[in-house]
Amino acid sequence: MTMAAPLDAFGLADPRPQKREQVTPNSATGPARVQAAYAALEAVMDPEIPVINLRELGVLRDVALQGDTLHITITPTYAGCPAMAQMREDIEAALHNQGLSPFAVRTVLSPAWTTDWMSASTHDKLRAYGIAPPAHLSTESANTAQPIRWHSKPQTTPACPQCASPLTTLIAQSGSTACKALYRCVQCSEPFDYFKPY
Repeated sequence: MTMAAPLDAFGLADPRPQKREQVTPNSATGPARVQAAYAALEAVMDPEIPVINLRELGVLRDVALQGDTLHITITPTYAGCPAMAQMREDIEAALHNQGLSPFAVRTVLSPAWTTDWMSASTHDKLRAYGIAPPAHLSTESANTAQPIRWHSKPQTTPACPQCASPLTTLIAQSGSTACKALYRCVQCSEPFDYFKPY
């Protein structure tokens, strides 16, 4: 059903384009608003690894609606991570730009972040970007508390993300950031970061 155009002072149809009511994410309620927030946050990338977003990294833990306020829960990759302030700013900007106020962003330290929260597709994106992904890939749910793994033997060295050679050697325990180690490939001689498993 189409609505008739409003009439002007002379009883004629007004030819000017009519302003339509805008439907914004903030006008959505319940699950639709939470989904709109998740969609907005898909574009918030890790400031140190710009090919994966915060959900793929495992930092974005939850989006929930309490009353009319969206509550965003994030967990740092490790205590004192210098990128957390930037991540929070980027989250706030993404939600604000999509008209999703009011919202609150909170940081939760327990359960502690683990590389087990990274999926196989996240590992693939890291590798394509030139970073060797963590050696361990969990099959458990990202919302399941993971057991602490103690390694009594040295782990297998990571394969080179450039040429896939397993012949790599450790250069330094800390790479471009504290969560990564620096390796060099024996085969192609290229240095690369390895995302250390936690």
